[in-house]
Amino acid sequence: MFNQVDVPTDRSELEKLLVAAYGAADPVELDGVGGATPTTSKAAVVSASPEPGVDVDYLFAQVGIGTGSVEWTSNCGNCATGVALYAAAKGMVPIAGDRTRVVMRNTNTGTVLEGLVDTTGGVVQHFGRQTVPGTRAGGVAVGLTFRDPAGGTTGLLFPTGESAQELRVDAAEPTRVSMVDAGAPVVLVDAIHAGRTGAESPERLRADVPWLRAVRHAAAPLMGLLQPGQEPGDAVPKAGLAGPPVAYTTTLGERVAAEDYDVSVRMLTMNAPHPAIGLTSAVAVAAAGLAADSVVSRAASGRAGEWLRLGTPAGVVAVRCSDVREGLPRRVTVQRAARLLADARIYVPDTGAPRAA
Repeated sequence: MFNQVDVPTDRSELEKLLVAAYGAADPVELDGVGGATPTTSKAAVVSASPEPGVDVDYLFAQVGIGTGSVEWTSNCGNCATGVALYAAAKGMVPIAGDRTRVVMRNTNTGTVLEGLVDTTGGVVQHFGRQTVPGTRAGGVAVGLTFRDPAGGTTGLLFPTGESAQELRVDAAEPTRVSMVDAGAPVVLVDAIHAGRTGAESPERLRADVPWLRAVRHAAAPLMGLLQPGQEPGDAVPKAGLAGPPVAYTTTLGERVAAEDYDVSVRMLTMNAPHPAIGLTSAVAVAAAGLAADSVVSRAASGRAGEWLRLGTPAGVVAVRCSDVREGLPRRVTVQRAARLLADARIYVPDTGAPRAA
């Protein structure tokens, strides 16, 4: 998390700073604070918002690994969770008793979110016991709600006008997909139709990365995310598989029964298997589940409703769609956690000057 007052406002200068700070020109990001995985090479630049009813704005940066570049077109729900706690800790919002509401706007996409931060006793908590799938470490509870997430990028929940359709990828047989825009643009493949399960291990899914990239690149122009002549990127649409629930073992070695969740989901993060699921992708999956013919509804066998339980490699993530009007959720909520790790200064070789973070 970077405070806007400490970094350049010019996007190109900010990109140079982040590339240097993260060591992003190096594929292992050794000379920087990046973690050399897509989930640990992210940044958010936070500022007070001029928008009425919004507390803070944040600009999300997906910092490249070994590319020396930054991708600016998407959003990240886990980063938004951190922004909510950061805003409370830095006095950017007044603490309001045991629960403090932080209204945030992601300036990349215009998405407005609410973070309900645990401030028990009227103070910011440094530690907590709320856990999330994929780790046994506890953190401060943050309820993260996406407001009116449908169509945030393209204007429509289903940008092509169809909740499910056949997509031709290269010269292969068409595969059944749902192209969804809620939280983020996402293309979800019907796993069974494509000869998969939707419950593949990260190691098995890694073999499908080239194919899923091709699915992403085929879907992008149909979703209005790629202009003629423009090279496809690997940030949007997010791509993954959806399948029926089956018993499986999480990456932490915990056994999950088929009846414990509603739909199997395996997603990519950029060009690697996601260790769990990005929250923006979880929002898209839940919103797609509201449409009867979507690949999510078919995989869930009609179990999609207000709550949809997603089976991810890390465990089960429950997502709630509420205030649904004409098939569109006005609010989508996921219970998350965050923790303050450090107040630090990053020394950036390009400028020789320390930067607060």
